[in-house]
Amino acid sequence: MNLFEKIFSYQLASRLEETATYTLTSQERAWLKMMLEQPAALHALDPQTLHKIGDCLLEEEIPQLQQALIEKAGSADGQTYSPLLRPLRLIMRRRQAMEIQRLNKHGQLIPTQYGVPWKLEFSMARREWYLLWYNLRTRAAMTTRLIHIQSVAEMGLPEDQYEPICQRMQEICSVERQEAVIQLLPMYNMELTRILHAFSCFDKRVEFVAEEQTYYIHLNFAGNESEYVLNRLRFLGKRVRVIQGDHLKRRMHETATRALARYKQNADK
Repeated sequence: MNLFEKIFSYQLASRLEETATYTLTSQERAWLKMMLEQPAALHALDPQTLHKIGDCLLEEEIPQLQQALIEKAGSADGQTYSPLLRPLRLIMRRRQAMEIQRLNKHGQLIPTQYGVPWKLEFSMARREWYLLWYNLRTRAAMTTRLIHIQSVAEMGLPEDQYEPICQRMQEICSVERQEAVIQLLPMYNMELTRILHAFSCFDKRVEFVAEEQTYYIHLNFAGNESEYVLNRLRFLGKRVRVIQGDHLKRRMHETATRALARYKQNADK
């Protein structure tokens, strides 16, 4: 997997294409020009965007890193960029429907279905992209892995139907999402940046209570991402504590109890 695939994100492409975002520092401009030299850039951005960015970077020099950086014993990693990201994003931006051909979980091809793409999500736990969409025939919310989608084609949709479908999807997905409040113990306040990095892939809000000199991280995540949140909490150890979130509290208590039992300690102490 090349460098561009590793750093590509849906938010970055959206900002570059839809707004007049332009990097300011020379290091960022040089890095961006190097990324655009990668073959995956042709699939990640449309030709007009590539041409526009290229004109802004004509005078920049590409850093020569081939001799300075050597990757050894890299772990196997899946492809984090999908060619379907751009066509799906264009359909959503135009507020249209789609004709989709996909495989089921057993690898069998499903007859053509019709729906409205609503949201693209990247699972940090599984390292792959998912499409959340509304099935027009069954009137149900669907979640499909992009690697299971064989083809997508744009279809027309009356303008007055798009907004009700989005509201329905919002209602369904809000029920399936979870919230939690994580407390950063004051003695570890200097490590706030590191802890926020551990939760960087989730929607979050940070609250600071001056009287307590304590930070509280409000997390919002999909129900199927709870195991990944638990892994992050175990990694951070005694630096954080779950204040709200019954499921996370229960699972962390189970983890602590089993760890103490392994070393023949009393879990109630």
